[in-house]
Amino acid sequence: MKNHQLLPLALPFALCFGCSSNDNTATVHPPETAQHRTDSSDAAFMRLADGYFDTYYFPTNPTIATYNGIHTYDSKLEDFSKAGIDANVKALKEWEKKVAAVDSSALSEQVQGDRMLVLNNIRTTLLTLQSIRPWEKNPDFYSSGITTSAFTLMERKFAAPEARLKDLIARERAMPAFLGHAKDNLQDPPKIFTQIALDQLPGLVEFFKNDVPKAFTTVTDDALRKEFTASNDSVIAALQDYMAWLKKDVLPKGNGDFMIGADTYRKKLEYDEMVTTPLDQLIALDTANMHHNQQQFAEVAKQLDPKKTPREVLAELATDGPKPDSLLPAFRATFDHLISFIKDKKIITLPSDVRPILEETPPFMRAITFASMDTPGPYEQNATEAYFNVTLPEKDWTPKHTAEFMAQFSYAVISSVAVHEAYPGHYVQFLWMHKLDDRVRKILGCNTNAEGWAHYCEQMMLDEGLATAMYPNDERQQLELRLGQLQDALLRNARFVVGIKLHTGEMTMDQAIQYFVDEGYQSRAVGEVETKRATSDPTYLYYTLGKLEILKLRKDMEAKQGKDFDLMTFHDNFMKQGFAPIKIVRKAMLGDDSPTL
Repeated sequence: MKNHQLLPLALPFALCFGCSSNDNTATVHPPETAQHRTDSSDAAFMRLADGYFDTYYFPTNPTIATYNGIHTYDSKLEDFSKAGIDANVKALKEWEKKVAAVDSSALSEQVQGDRMLVLNNIRTTLLTLQSIRPWEKNPDFYSSGITTSAFTLMERKFAAPEARLKDLIARERAMPAFLGHAKDNLQDPPKIFTQIALDQLPGLVEFFKNDVPKAFTTVTDDALRKEFTASNDSVIAALQDYMAWLKKDVLPKGNGDFMIGADTYRKKLEYDEMVTTPLDQLIALDTANMHHNQQQFAEVAKQLDPKKTPREVLAELATDGPKPDSLLPAFRATFDHLISFIKDKKIITLPSDVRPILEETPPFMRAITFASMDTPGPYEQNATEAYFNVTLPEKDWTPKHTAEFMAQFSYAVISSVAVHEAYPGHYVQFLWMHKLDDRVRKILGCNTNAEGWAHYCEQMMLDEGLATAMYPNDERQQLELRLGQLQDALLRNARFVVGIKLHTGEMTMDQAIQYFVDEGYQSRAVGEVETKRATSDPTYLYYTLGKLEILKLRKDMEAKQGKDFDLMTFHDNFMKQGFAPIKIVRKAMLGDDSPTL
């Protein structure tokens, strides 16, 4: 999924509906009257939701609007002046009152979920603006923010290049002022945030120097190209000035704290994921799962080579991978195997035969992601390509750094990543969204569903026999696939603990890096990247958290349905709920409010 948003919590997920209607009122009122009342209340709420999206959400977040396929605001840029932030907070508080005042009991089950999605989106955005305050703490919020905004106009050909270039010029003209707001707003940023921004900035400058012009080489209008050269040069100059200012004036004085604290962490988890389990209980759940995965890892490693320690077996596995220039073809080669297996084993319905496009991760995303799926927004009508991004080593890295980086891309891990990002992970879930027509759930959603589903798929596919299907006569390759899946699971287990403990003051950066090495079975290079990510993505526990919620839902569905349980039906029905929090999905599929964990 996307890793950069100007408002990180206003995520542009495409969601669906599928909840059953509430039958309880039918025992008191005649069915026609009850249905009429519910339909009327539902329609009134959806009009309110439309007002939120059309008069606040998209106008205030034009970059997200572009991503979603709403092109009314393509020439606009977000306003993070102090006056703009104050206006946002005021408007959000007014919308919070309006949505909270809606009587949830008068709504159908589906629209009750819609109401919670809108209300939580408002609350989590307020939490970001008022408590987490990336606009005040994180220099990369501004520099990567404008890059993301430019990229949304480049990556897909949803309009003629001349039209998109005109909108880009308009956005670029606002970008120097946007970076100027950073100088007004940033107050003692944490040193790590400034370091990350400085690590990113050279790539961002190169992005505007090289990538942006290349995207519009077909434009022949001389006057338009002249305007673009001027606007683009001004952005490059502004970024270079911003980089110099950060290096000279901000970095040496950076003593701010990146931690959001336990109280804000709990609220963020509640608003984003509808999870209210106490943090110590969450850590206990993850630690138990981590120990189970470590035990399985040791057993598989012993089968591979009983004379070596699990770490030695892992080190050997890490050497069995492609060279950097063969990495993309290696990923592409997995698709045939995965698609055939899904169809043969009836894992899930594949709504389309169209495959995602594999390409190198865009420069401004490379510092904090190894692989990602970039799908078009739910309202994009013209440019509907999906991109499977894979990060390659930088050309100026040392051989040692490159080797450490490539160690994560063994052939076994490549298969696991392809399952997560494409089949049947993010890409297949995206394909299901084409069938849906609930506007709220097309726009709003959560990571425990999206990332939880993709992470669940890594384990589920092997449990269903993928390794045997791919390597029917090679037991060693089968075991290596399971070892690669377990290493990925341990990475996500480590994220779970690090995210909480870093942001509640129970772990230092150095301890977090070492935790990834010791408990997550990762290289130090991976541990450093993952720990940097944790500083600005505190709840990236959502991978394992979502997987555990889905596994419990599946177990409870099996217990309820007995011999009638069918895995493909379960997965298809899960897809029909979109990216809603598992609490909402669970209510729709099981018909109760039992705990998700």
